[in-house]
Amino acid sequence: MEQIKNWIAENPTLYSIIAYVLLVVFVLILIQLLRRFLRRQVSDSTARYKSQKGIEIIGYVILILLTFSYFTGNIKDFTLAIGLFTAGIAITLQELILSIAGSLYIFIVKVYKPGDRIEINGIKGDVIDVDSIYTTMMEIGQWVSSDNYSGRLVKLSNAFVFKGPIYNYSQDFPFIWDELNLPITYDSNVELAKSIVIKIASNILSEFTASSKSQWNEVVNKYYIEAAMLDPTLAISLTDNWIQFNLRYIVNYKRRRSTKHLLFDAIHKKIKTTNGEVTLASTTLELIKIPEVKINTD
Repeated sequence: MEQIKNWIAENPTLYSIIAYVLLVVFVLILIQLLRRFLRRQVSDSTARYKSQKGIEIIGYVILILLTFSYFTGNIKDFTLAIGLFTAGIAITLQELILSIAGSLYIFIVKVYKPGDRIEINGIKGDVIDVDSIYTTMMEIGQWVSSDNYSGRLVKLSNAFVFKGPIYNYSQDFPFIWDELNLPITYDSNVELAKSIVIKIASNILSEFTASSKSQWNEVVNKYYIEAAMLDPTLAISLTDNWIQFNLRYIVNYKRRRSTKHLLFDAIHKKIKTTNGEVTLASTTLELIKIPEVKINTD
């Protein structure tokens, strides 16, 4: 013990560094132990995720406070150190600070959360994790058509919440409006075609329509927004080649592709049973006059 005391007296700086490293290691180990304990004890996935993130943030805050208090020693020096430290990192670590501030903004304001489908900085996907620096997303789209996963995980700095718009597909109102265009020939029975499309749409979309109406009322009460038409609507327009049927309807944001498939499939099968009264159109060319061709045999 006497030798240890002498070594500490001869090397105070080295002792302070070793003691500080041991203190940091102890706090980090304690954070991991608490995270593992919560992972085993909390059964609900949402509560487990939030509690683990809370422990992680609290641990980092404690480490920062311990660092300042350990190397300054008193409140006066601690306040001065905070000021100098803030001025220094404000210049050198702007992006990192903005990312941390963004994570707090996301958590407090609830801009989005794991499980939401968002589009930010031109990237669309499902949020699968939000930490103190990055938001991790499962990417949607790119070379894959419709709202399908591409298979890539995207890590995006939380600082982007301050740099542009954030499109949230699922927060408050997990439904979106979609459209289906159908070309019908001019010699078709238009009224019969309209009744077919509306009837099929009403049957297939009844679940989404009923669910969306109650949630839309909550959105209207929460935000300054007018009431919207949630039932399927059909509009027609005339083109050079056919009558364009435009069906507008509401659908769950995760079932947009499968619902459009059901609509097209059911409408196509029903039109086939009309015995030619309703016909789907395609691009056609009408030849008005064949030009005369003169051949000189000389």
